[in-house]
Amino acid sequence: MALLEVADLHAHYGQAQVLDGVAFAVEAGSVVALMGRNGAGKSTTIKAIMGLVPPTSGRVAFAGDEIAGRPPHEIARLGLGYVPEDRRIFTELTVMENLEVGRRAARAGVPTWTPDKLFALFPNLAEMRNRPGGRMSGGEQQMLTIARTLMGNPALVLLDEPSEGLAPVIVEQMANAILSLKREGLTVLLCEQNLHFATLVSDRAVIIEKGAIRYAGTMAELKADEAVRTQYLSV
Repeated sequence: MALLEVADLHAHYGQAQVLDGVAFAVEAGSVVALMGRNGAGKSTTIKAIMGLVPPTSGRVAFAGDEIAGRPPHEIARLGLGYVPEDRRIFTELTVMENLEVGRRAARAGVPTWTPDKLFALFPNLAEMRNRPGGRMSGGEQQMLTIARTLMGNPALVLLDEPSEGLAPVIVEQMANAILSLKREGLTVLLCEQNLHFATLVSDRAVIIEKGAIRYAGTMAELKADEAVRTQYLSV
């Protein structure tokens, strides 16, 4: 069953069309990687789903609710979590205070998160629960941003470039964390350029190029299709 369905989604920045009929689905309990080169439309797709870029036309359905055109806070209340690429933690607040900002009531049928459960998921954060966000490394801030989003007990999380700019050891920890989320039953849609990282964590891949979907298949199928990887993912 599809938890998220995107159909014929169009979006513009001013006069420039950036999404041209984007369509794909994310099954409940799966991890889907939205892939493509820089500027292909990955982040814009995520932002359009979340309401941060108003779609000019098209349909976005989340858990059966039509959400296209709704404001982001309403979409978040329905159970859609968003982790932006630029993290946006509160640098003056401690790790614990950042987590409390994200706290929401438990939702039926989805994992419920507590600080202790998140510290088990991200052991690095457990050692710095009283540290201000501004005194953390980029990788630690990325973990905190994901943890804060999970405190909202979402049914589906949108992750924008979770491995971008991180040290290899942190990328590995991030991959393990996403696999743990999947085992918990969480659904994940991630924007990703790193094929290795996407292969580690994802069930399916959707490739976008110039604002349109060019390929969709399992990660195993993409890994075996050198022609598609060369055409749409090689730098």
